[in-house]
Amino acid sequence: MSSSPASELPVVRTVADLRAQVAAWRREGRRIGFVPTMGALHEGHLSLVRLARTRADRVVASVFVNPTQFGPNEDFDAYPRDEARDAQLLAGAGCDLLFAPSVAEMYPPGASTTVTVAGVSEPMDGQARPGHFAGVATVVTKLLNQCAPDVAVFGEKDFQQLQVIRRLVRDLDMPVEVVGGPTARADDGLALSSRNAYLSEAERRVAPRLNAVLRQVLDKVRAGQPVEAAEREAVADLLTDGFASVDYVEARVPETLDRLGPGPADGPIRVLGAARLGRTRLIDNIGD
Repeated sequence: MSSSPASELPVVRTVADLRAQVAAWRREGRRIGFVPTMGALHEGHLSLVRLARTRADRVVASVFVNPTQFGPNEDFDAYPRDEARDAQLLAGAGCDLLFAPSVAEMYPPGASTTVTVAGVSEPMDGQARPGHFAGVATVVTKLLNQCAPDVAVFGEKDFQQLQVIRRLVRDLDMPVEVVGGPTARADDGLALSSRNAYLSEAERRVAPRLNAVLRQVLDKVRAGQPVEAAEREAVADLLTDGFASVDYVEARVPETLDRLGPGPADGPIRVLGAARLGRTRLIDNIGD
């Protein structure tokens, strides 16, 4: 085990060392919380660490930029990485251990198993980013097996991802409680994201419109407007506002991500959207 000089947060880089530390805590009767991340941390991630802290005695966070969830034309190489800064922020938020494995540690030579989750992974980002959720499901399954936490916390900003993870944990009988942490937002409503760093000043001024338009869809559907009409209007509004393209804006049943029925919507609704602003792909969602 090593320490980050900036924070003195203990860092482990192998599964064996991670398991050894978790086992030592378990011998002390400690409850373990886990927050997986891809680094480039911001207040949204730190809020998840603090939430895990309220539900566990010891909190492990991972920083691993997972190559299997990036498509061939996505930003894997450009994705921001600053482990020293991440470690310092994690220590300040109450994290007890950083797991920062290499790609070779996570995917040893010959690794050939992939986890796929049918249903909730298929619409929206499942269509816009083929293979993405198989990469997510595989790495999260590995991380949960490696850390074996009592509770794992994921952000609701990636709502479809959260539902995929809940489904795989349920289907595979994994003994971990999955908790969704509320989306952290800037004062103007923009969901905090590591990729927001890609936005120019002009794009940053436009970006909060995604959140506002999703809210409008929710309000329209609740008021009785047909779902598909509200979705079409939202896409048109975003393009008018300056978004380069819109992958989707859809109102869905939160737990299953099924389409809403044609009649009045009287159950829970989650409106999800993804759109491109310049070179930045933004996602967000709103529920009531």
